[in-house]
Amino acid sequence: MTAAGGVWSQVIGQEAVVAELRAAVAAPAAMTHAWLFTGPPGSGRSVAARAFAAALQCPDGGDGTCHACRTVLAGTHADVQTVVPEGLSIGVAEVREIVRVAGRAPSQGRWQVVLVEDADRMTEQASNTVLKMLEEPPARTVFLLCAPSLHPDDVPVTIRSRCRVVGLRTPPVEAVAEVLVQRDGVDPALAAWSAAAAAGHVGRARRLARDEDARLARKAVLDVPLKLVSLAACLDAADDLVGAAQEEADEASAALDGAETEAVKASLGVGARGPGVAAASRGAGQLKELEKRQKSRATRLGRDSLDRALVDLAGLYRDALVLDAAPEDPPQLLHPDRRADAAELGRRIGAEGALRRIDAVLDCRLALEQNVKPRIALEALTVALRLPA
Repeated sequence: MTAAGGVWSQVIGQEAVVAELRAAVAAPAAMTHAWLFTGPPGSGRSVAARAFAAALQCPDGGDGTCHACRTVLAGTHADVQTVVPEGLSIGVAEVREIVRVAGRAPSQGRWQVVLVEDADRMTEQASNTVLKMLEEPPARTVFLLCAPSLHPDDVPVTIRSRCRVVGLRTPPVEAVAEVLVQRDGVDPALAAWSAAAAAGHVGRARRLARDEDARLARKAVLDVPLKLVSLAACLDAADDLVGAAQEEADEASAALDGAETEAVKASLGVGARGPGVAAASRGAGQLKELEKRQKSRATRLGRDSLDRALVDLAGLYRDALVLDAAPEDPPQLLHPDRRADAAELGRRIGAEGALRRIDAVLDCRLALEQNVKPRIALEALTVALRLPA
């Protein structure tokens, strides 16, 4: 856990990044108007960006206790606009509205801040809209973009070239475990297991520590490789993986959709009598648009769930590979609690077989990104993962 206090205590295991951001806050004359936060999933890109936004608005550089810090971290500060993609992409209409607001002078804080999480999901039109603002930025506006990597396909080079890049790393397992114990009150043994099982992914570690269903879901995924002994077993495994992802997405969507729909209906006067009837009839288009957004979000939630499963599978085959190559002194395992399974896999498929299966998992992730139907992609994957007779 970083030694820095205030808002920076949220940024785990990123001492160099925190030092760089604190220096920028301390010297506003040297501030950059556009920042790109990159790093692997779970490294805390958006957490670091939000802490930076709070520190920029705070008179004391991010003490974590003042009104500015609290409202920025809560997402309610008037001069911090946040774009969080709920669906498959960030569209141009959403970005245009944020850019319009970003052009104003700050109303309360010291800066007008725009924070875009998962900037790699911006459509081409949305990226071009942001680029225009970056080319001629207002004097008191700061853009904070977050993306998983510097791969050319993630963020256009025209945007990257106008940003100061901040690279985050996967936090050490020990730092994540310490946070779970000190901040979340998790039992030390469970915290250590969760941090190791999540491979340093802070959000995943917290979920594993708090939610038994998440632990059971991970176990079900990691049980799959040694079950793939026949075609029927492969098809059953694919069905189970898709079904589990769909169930998780349905539960998450149900928790969000109902309240959103009721709020929109209430604002439109649905069910009202008298003058409200005409307004309600004109609101059918808004309800249809909301339903479209909710459907897109549900698709994204299902894909994210499947992607977590695929990352876990790839990690187990990676462990099988390193145990086959260096059984006596292997590097740190991604799933240390499943060492026996990884060793058995390594014995049965060898290093070459493990590499082929890792490639198959990565191909499946790419297929899902390209909108191949999940069941077809997962059936093709599990057949490719089948154990030799």
